[in-house]
Amino acid sequence: MKKIALVVAVAALSLMVVGTAFALDQKPYGAAGCGLGGMVIGNEAGPIQLVATFLNAICGNQTFGITTGTLGCAGPRKTAQNDRLNEFVVANMDNLAKDIAKGQGETLETFAELMQVPGAERVAFYGKLQANFATIFPSENVVLADVVDNIITVAAN
Repeated sequence: MKKIALVVAVAALSLMVVGTAFALDQKPYGAAGCGLGGMVIGNEAGPIQLVATFLNAICGNQTFGITTGTLGCAGPRKTAQNDRLNEFVVANMDNLAKDIAKGQGETLETFAELMQVPGAERVAFYGKLQANFATIFPSENVVLADVVDNIITVAAN
């Protein structure tokens, strides 16, 4: 009987969290961070943030919120994109180097898409990478992390 009561309580709490998320319209959280505590307590200052911290710790909901982008937490969008970008570069480093050297190509177009370069800016992006080829690929033994970092640095300048 206690197990059923616990399951009902967890389900009710989950429904409250979802309802609260809509009611609060994802308002900013306080010192305790995002999660259930951030949704219920909000950004009120003072000792009430201890309650928010406790609520965030229940069942690891803050970690769940950060991972999924729920409970007032921002999802790990850039991390996922960087993972896709890194996987793409690992699988296509030689072709990417050839396309950057030419200033055009399918691999370079896909790379620009993964970097979310707007379509109107791509020709300039390709030209900038081509002009800085030696910076992006300083040696034939360059590693993935350096290539991605070098491209990001070149693109930012």
